[in-house]
Amino acid sequence: MAPTLDAIPPVRSGKRGRPRRRPDTLHADKAHDAKVRRQECRARGIRPRIARRGIERSDGLGRHRWVVERSHAWFSRARRLPVRDERRPDIYEAFTFLQASLITLRRIQRFC
Repeated sequence: MAPTLDAIPPVRSGKRGRPRRRPDTLHADKAHDAKVRRQECRARGIRPRIARRGIERSDGLGRHRWVVERSHAWFSRARRLPVRDERRPDIYEAFTFLQASLITLRRIQRFC
């Protein structure tokens, strides 16, 4: 997990000043429960929110992770995106933008 934490790009908050280098908290499931992982987070100034094996239920973490997993499912609805058949990255990126536009359009139509 340490190389992944070090590879996090600066967090842009829209505020003035130097951008933050790391997020405040790390949400993870029980698979990442180890003393070493918690120490790696704390050494970088990140507060770990990791469910403990056999002690905590991971239901509370689902509230934060559901948004990302739901978005991945929406992108997987487009048949060309989960299995990448395109060789050129610009065409794949165009289909990704198209799917994002369709997702946004569907979300906006719910409110209108």
